[in-house]
Amino acid sequence: MHLKHTHTLDVPNADLVYDVRGPLPPSGGRPALLMIGQPMTADGFDALAAHFTDRTVVTYDPRGLGRSIRRDGRSDHTPQQQAADLHLLIEALGAGPVEVFASSGGAVTALELVATYPGDVVTLVAHEPPINAVLPDAVAAERARAGFHEAYQARGTGAGMAAFIAMTSWQGEFTDDYFGRPAPEPAMFGLSTDDDGSRDDPLLSKSSWAISDYRPDAGVLTSTPTRIVIAVGEESGDTYTARTAVGTAASLGQEAVVFPSHHGGFLGGQFGYAGKPEEFAARLREVLDAG
Repeated sequence: MHLKHTHTLDVPNADLVYDVRGPLPPSGGRPALLMIGQPMTADGFDALAAHFTDRTVVTYDPRGLGRSIRRDGRSDHTPQQQAADLHLLIEALGAGPVEVFASSGGAVTALELVATYPGDVVTLVAHEPPINAVLPDAVAAERARAGFHEAYQARGTGAGMAAFIAMTSWQGEFTDDYFGRPAPEPAMFGLSTDDDGSRDDPLLSKSSWAISDYRPDAGVLTSTPTRIVIAVGEESGDTYTARTAVGTAASLGQEAVVFPSHHGGFLGGQFGYAGKPEEFAARLREVLDAG
């Protein structure tokens, strides 16, 4: 079992808090393995990291989230800003290029990292990046996103989260059937209807729209020295992030690689909808080793 050492990196207008499990530089000739999410913070990777005790694993909280305090007066989360932060973090590790496992919004950030700083990453495994531009129904996906944002603005976190779950669990393209349904009630998902008046949730406000609005440059990504693997959950079916994963892979001339479980397939039980972290870790190891 690795001890976790927590550090703070001073970057322009923010303090990035990150955790290192294992030695730096890494032992055994393998690069450090960086695990990133968005808006999920480092603690979401605890269950997955536990299966990589033979590797040096690095996790972090993106600026303005969790323990990482931002001082730039902004509340938007952009792939460009987070990629710049990660570039400085990878530099601070002082251990050369890293391998990256990136989940959801973090997978979008990681694509920007690889496009802009190609020397930073040996292999990227990008798991279900939510990118609207790669969908045939991109305009409808934006409308569905606006729908959960409006529910949040009108009635608070419970209503916003219920609409978000309805969107991300919908199978297939966003059709008139989808938009014709009544707004889902929070109680359907065991959510509270209490509204505390806050409207700054990174998932439900507009502050992370730059993530799903991101347009990856396929030309740049296919010519980068980084090995890029787009991953999709075997239980994700035809849901929004499964479709964006498949579409992103296709735009890079590849097929998405199937991983166990669902969108949060690496999560332990403390986050509600548990995945299968052990099986997920075994698949991730396989994919990384294939490089």
